[in-house]
Amino acid sequence: MVLPDTADGAEIRALVPFAHARVIAHASGRPWLVGEWSHDEVRVRVASAGPVRLAVSGTCPVTDDGLARIAARITRLSEVDRAVPALLGSCHIVASVDGHVRFQGSASGLRRVFHTRVNGVRVAADRSDVLAAMTGAGVDEETLALHVACGLQVPFPANARSAWSGISTLAPENCLLWDGDRDREAVWWRPPEPDRSLREGTAAVRDTLTAVVDRRAPGEGRLSADLSGGLDSTSLCFLAARHTPELLTFRWGEADAGNDDAVYAGQAARLLDRAEHLVVPQHELPDIFADPALAVSAEEPLSLTRATARIRRGARLLADRGSRRHLAGHGGDELFSPMPSYLHQLMRRHPVTALKHVRAHCALKRWPLRATLAELAQPGSLPAWWREQAGLLTEPRPPLRRPALGWGLGPVRAAPWMTPEGIELAREALRRTADRAQPLAEDLATHTMVLMIRSNTASYRLLARLYAESGVELDMPYLDDAVIDAVLRVPAHEHAGPWRYKPLLADAMHGIVPDGIRARSTKGEFGEDIRRGLRRNLPAILDLFADSELAARGLIDTGALRLRLGGPQPDNTTAQALESLLGCETWLRTASGPGTTPRPGNGTVPSEV
Repeated sequence: MVLPDTADGAEIRALVPFAHARVIAHASGRPWLVGEWSHDEVRVRVASAGPVRLAVSGTCPVTDDGLARIAARITRLSEVDRAVPALLGSCHIVASVDGHVRFQGSASGLRRVFHTRVNGVRVAADRSDVLAAMTGAGVDEETLALHVACGLQVPFPANARSAWSGISTLAPENCLLWDGDRDREAVWWRPPEPDRSLREGTAAVRDTLTAVVDRRAPGEGRLSADLSGGLDSTSLCFLAARHTPELLTFRWGEADAGNDDAVYAGQAARLLDRAEHLVVPQHELPDIFADPALAVSAEEPLSLTRATARIRRGARLLADRGSRRHLAGHGGDELFSPMPSYLHQLMRRHPVTALKHVRAHCALKRWPLRATLAELAQPGSLPAWWREQAGLLTEPRPPLRRPALGWGLGPVRAAPWMTPEGIELAREALRRTADRAQPLAEDLATHTMVLMIRSNTASYRLLARLYAESGVELDMPYLDDAVIDAVLRVPAHEHAGPWRYKPLLADAMHGIVPDGIRARSTKGEFGEDIRRGLRRNLPAILDLFADSELAARGLIDTGALRLRLGGPQPDNTTAQALESLLGCETWLRTASGPGTTPRPGNGTVPSEV
């Protein structure tokens, strides 16, 4: 938690819900940072220079000496902006300078900031449940209904709303500023101008990824990394192996015979000959949807729940082999596979080139040409897109062969087991989002890239808790602020289109990743894992909902749920909706139960300066 440098802030310290909190003080001696973290995790690092305090929490591959030099260059709070680019990584940054305080997360939204008022004073934290425990906040019924109704379909910012009443989520591009008793929000990040050619961007992406991965090895223990065989994870493995050749790689076995991940992962493993390669065969893995009643966190509902048992198993295996930090390719799809909405701007600036792209997309993906051109002619507005989703919430999903060319990531539709009361709450949440909606960038292509990143980091930050349970830090270099900036500087149409797979990343990894893997044009298929797991764990899932907290709140109809889950499944739509439903049900049980969130204690408080 972050407290202002005021007498009120010092009084609020007594309300912070930790029995044995660590306290780091402002230069004035008043409490500044309050929380619980392990020294072994190096969760919070602080540098001091006279009246200046600079703290980072998260992934920040800057040495302690480097952090001290950055702090020494700061004389006023406004100079923190110049310090931020030097802090490579993805982290929370907190500064205290002569009674002025600044707190911010990461541009991706992976490091989030939550805030509320306590006795009229704004306080902030990196976890919403801590603030909820401090204020006695209850569940935000509207937000919960939206998660239950639509889950993974709901993009940012609606999916980033706190599930606790009265606890707000700071927009990732904003920071919180305190000037004594006054507080305000200010913009610290904007998407960069897409002013680089593909060639220039390729060199910049290569240099940035090399710089951020070079310093990723943990201070103690081993560095591990996913090696699925896909371009994202394989690139990280080869980058990391340049300085950590004894890397530990990890891969799950595949259930689907058509999944060729193993072929490409095997090629990479043979070339990473000094690394240790851990492959867990299918028969040793927990099923998809195993342990459905086991919650991930009391903080917020998690929409990605189908593989949580597998992730926990994998994290324990990594920890047993000494891993303390694990690299994952999350963020690669979001950055290097631009949404087709890039066609809007391309059509207006380079119509001949745009028509070539449209024809290729229609031929490969079987889009209807006339409907595609009609939608490109009328992009609409962001508020209108959200209002349309509210109005169509209970309508059937549109045909699969229709591109997502609007301001969102695709149509938002309610799950079939929602009650009319739950539908109305979710619809109202969508309308509220429309009232406050603002584009994330000036052009639609950059907006949807940032939108996709922030929509998915809402789940990624919670997935990291599964690794942390075993003492392993989940590290996602593609979501570093510097990497995101480097990619966004390349116009989307330069590395989009149906002709090549992730050309920006593939070209950036020339000479680092084997050509056979860089040229891969397929992607692993895990549908059989999902179908098999749902079939085997359906009795446990139905048993969980036989006494549903969500049903008790009038949000779902368990009869309709049983009917839908027991019927034929022509695709994975029901399984995807079930993921979010399980996350909401288990979170609600945990959040509503006794002793599930930190409570104020009377223990001795250790102090650090």
